[in-house]
Amino acid sequence: MISFLRGTVAHVGLSSAVIDLNGAGMSVNATPQTLSGLRVGDEGKLFTSLIVREDSLTLFGFASDDEREVFDVLLSVSGVGPRLALAVLAVHEPEAIRVAAHSGDGKAFTKVPGIGPKVAGRIVLELAGKLVPHGTAGAPVASVSAESVWKPQVIAAMTSLGWSEKDAAASIDKSLADSPDLAANGNVAEILRATLRWLGQDGARAGNRVGARG
Repeated sequence: MISFLRGTVAHVGLSSAVIDLNGAGMSVNATPQTLSGLRVGDEGKLFTSLIVREDSLTLFGFASDDEREVFDVLLSVSGVGPRLALAVLAVHEPEAIRVAAHSGDGKAFTKVPGIGPKVAGRIVLELAGKLVPHGTAGAPVASVSAESVWKPQVIAAMTSLGWSEKDAAASIDKSLADSPDLAANGNVAEILRATLRWLGQDGARAGNRVGARG
């Protein structure tokens, strides 16, 4: 794996740069912010991630190791490729991405071109627990309420499926009224399933009531 490149900056374009490594030019894709820190003729250093495909080897470069780490974690989300992960970093700083993932803020990801509500909901669900803000690293979970961590993530997932935030929040509260252990556990996937299951049962009950009145 190529962890970083250090050499003379030979070219800086709109979406990539070329680093001269003792006569060998290495093309690296990067965000506009990262590229703005490079100057042709000066020495440059980029942390890198190599993406291997059947027909290509592509290097992505980052100004810091933290950017590269966030990029690699974003790639673990189904449907998120390197170009989209780089687009996220072009819009948000690494720490902002960590905060959004940790708090379940799906709206932050919809600000990225190419990411709609459904993809944003999937991102916050799949990144739960994988990206933690540096300010909370090592902090006990009890420092914030469990609900403040998992509830926004469940709401984001439900809004991506078509519910409004208000209806999603109300349904979550009602579905967990008799399941305090599930709420305390804070497992996003389990709570989402329980809420969707409750909505199905509630819909059936509503249908029965309408049929009885008819």
